[in-house]
Amino acid sequence: MADFRALSVLGMLGYGIPANSLAHGLAMQPDMIGADAGSTDAGPHKLGRGVHDVSRTTTKRDLAMMLESGKAAGIPVVVGSAGGSGARPHLDWTWDIVREIAQEKAMKLRVAVIHADVPIERVRQSLRAGKVTPLGAAPALTEEALDATTCVVGQMGTEPIAAALDGGADLVLAGRSCDAAIFAAPAIRAGADPGLAWHMGEILECGAMCADPGSANDCMVGTIQRDRFLVEPTNPDLVCTPLSVAGHSLYERSRPSQSEGPGHLLDLSEAQFEAIDGRRVGVSRSRFVRTPLKIKLEGARPMGFRTIVIGGVRDPIGIERLDETMAAVKAATARFFGNDAHYTLRFVVYGRDGVMGEREPLRHLVGHEVGLLLDVVAPTQDEADAVCAFARSQLQHYHYHGIRATAANVAFPTAPSDIQCGSIFAFSVYHLVEVDSPTELFPIEYRSLGA
Repeated sequence: MADFRALSVLGMLGYGIPANSLAHGLAMQPDMIGADAGSTDAGPHKLGRGVHDVSRTTTKRDLAMMLESGKAAGIPVVVGSAGGSGARPHLDWTWDIVREIAQEKAMKLRVAVIHADVPIERVRQSLRAGKVTPLGAAPALTEEALDATTCVVGQMGTEPIAAALDGGADLVLAGRSCDAAIFAAPAIRAGADPGLAWHMGEILECGAMCADPGSANDCMVGTIQRDRFLVEPTNPDLVCTPLSVAGHSLYERSRPSQSEGPGHLLDLSEAQFEAIDGRRVGVSRSRFVRTPLKIKLEGARPMGFRTIVIGGVRDPIGIERLDETMAAVKAATARFFGNDAHYTLRFVVYGRDGVMGEREPLRHLVGHEVGLLLDVVAPTQDEADAVCAFARSQLQHYHYHGIRATAANVAFPTAPSDIQCGSIFAFSVYHLVEVDSPTELFPIEYRSLGA
């Protein structure tokens, strides 16, 4: 096969593509332009609420740069996990931006919209047929969990994206996708070895994170040859080394040398990383192994409403007595609202054990000040607000042992101090479903824009 070159513009659509890096990447004559637009890193919130994680302004800027570049070069643009979680609200949000760009720039586009929503009844049928299994440490899926679930998406592999490109799409706007499939699909479609294509995709989907210094806000080019692929940052201030690329190949893996996707396992146990020159690295011997075809499902259920307060404590006696104070605040709040109240109240102490909690081995090393997060979750926003306000007032004025002042115990950096976070969600579906075809859950809709 001829060399296939893919341009990854950044690690997350909406982060802000560097114009100079994009220009350098386009000068290398890529065969496609791609960007990942979603993740589960921030949890199920975006999926459950149907909201995005980045600004509309920067997303529109990035998409416009990608679409103008793709049209000028005559190459397709692929966006995966559109809008953040890749469900219908996220696709619709991104589609509105694309339509606006096309109108403003008088751009003609054939757009393939790949839907990833999976009807809950479809999941229920598979569950009853014994075709749904937990992913990792997730509990077994139950019909009760499905009843509480508001949205489910499937994570597509390469085949739906390749089919959309076969349909002549200038832009593939894909719902929830395997990040690597954004780049692996066009490469495999062009005849590339699947092992090399998937491995290259896993590197490119993070933008220039595999470079030194790494950056999710910069561009990277991957070139697949017959028996290897090359990666190179387009920013002249960045370089790739065998160590930086091999290190990134360990990213987000439960096993260092393996990762799994729809119907395959990527085996890197014999992968080799070689410096081509001072900026490029060649990767070879990445192996693609067929496995039973299963699609990852992600679903969210509502868990209530959140209100938080952020404050700081600088009094050394107050810091020393912080556990006493927090326990007293929790007890007073429980007495006031009664045993029938359904809420959770937690404190997070930054500067002591805010990141690791009880597992923090250096908990005794406390600085001259600490940050406090008071976090309340309740069935309604009004209840969350009420519990948070009461607990915050108790925290402000609790008379801890050894106190020497009569003013407030906590300094609040904002007014109002209490911040409504709205509805919150938990993953209720994080499972694998057996399917007969890699495209059956992902219908493609073609839309035309422009004259």
